[in-house]
Amino acid sequence: MKDVGGFRVEEFPASRIGTIDIGAVGLKKHHIKALIELDVTEARKLLREKKKLGERISFNSWLIKCISLAVEEFREIHGVRKGKRKVVIFDDIDISIVIEREVDGQKVPLPYVIRRTNAKSIAEIDQEVKGGQSQAIEGKDDYVLGGTKKSTFLMELYYSLPGAIRRWIWKRILKSPSSTKQNMGTIMITSLGMIGKINGWVIPVSVHPLCFAIGSIIKKPGVIDDKIEIREYLHITVLIDHDIIDGAPAVRALRCLTKLVENGVGLQPNKEVDYK
Repeated sequence: MKDVGGFRVEEFPASRIGTIDIGAVGLKKHHIKALIELDVTEARKLLREKKKLGERISFNSWLIKCISLAVEEFREIHGVRKGKRKVVIFDDIDISIVIEREVDGQKVPLPYVIRRTNAKSIAEIDQEVKGGQSQAIEGKDDYVLGGTKKSTFLMELYYSLPGAIRRWIWKRILKSPSSTKQNMGTIMITSLGMIGKINGWVIPVSVHPLCFAIGSIIKKPGVIDDKIEIREYLHITVLIDHDIIDGAPAVRALRCLTKLVENGVGLQPNKEVDYK
C-alpha cells in the first residue's frame, strides 16, 4: 500500500446498509422539492406557557400533528401509486420519524412509525415519541423501533444479500401500497435541524410519497402589521411525489400547513383557524 499517512478503519452499524439502499432507490423518485419558512414565534411562545403550567409537549410532536392535520385536509398528497394509473389514498395517516439511538457504542438513526396520527392528540403523539426514545435496543431485530420486532435471522439475511437484490426487495415493497404503509408509513419526517443549528435547508432523499426535513429555528426580522420585528422562523424542506400530485394541489396543501403552524393550532383552546 502506498504511504498515505495515518488513518483508521471503522465498521459502521448494519443499519447503515438499509440507509444506503433507501438512498439508492429514493434517487429514482420524481419528487418536487419545496423550501419553505414558517413563522413559529407564536407557537413557541404558547409551548413555553404550557411548560410553565406543567404541560411538557415537545415542539416536534406538535409539528407532527400539524402535518397530520394538513394531510388530512389534502389526502391525495400522501397517496401511494399502484400500477400504471391508480393511486391508493389511505384513511389512516402513518408517519415515520427518525430517532437517534446508541447501538454498539455508535449513534445511529432508527425509524419509528407513528400509526393513525390523525386520530391521536398532540399529547398522545408526544408520549409515543418519548416511548420510542427510551425503547431498549438489543440487536439487529431492533433496528426498526416500535411495533412487531423483525426476525433476527431475516435481518441478518437481508444485510448479507448483494446490494442489487436488497434494492430489488425495496422496489417490490414500494410497488405494493399496503406493504409501503405497513413497513414505513406514507410520510417521512426527519428533524436534522433540531440536533444542531443550521442557517439553511436540508435536502433529503426519500422513498416516501411525502417527506419533511425539519431544519433549524432561526431568529431574523419579519414584517408584522407593517412593522419590522424579530421573529423565529423554521426552515422546512418538503419532498412531494410528482407522480401522485401536481404542483397546484401541493401548494394548497403547503398553504394549509403554513396556516396551521403559524397560528399555533392545537395549542390554544377554542381557537378556530380557516386553513383551507
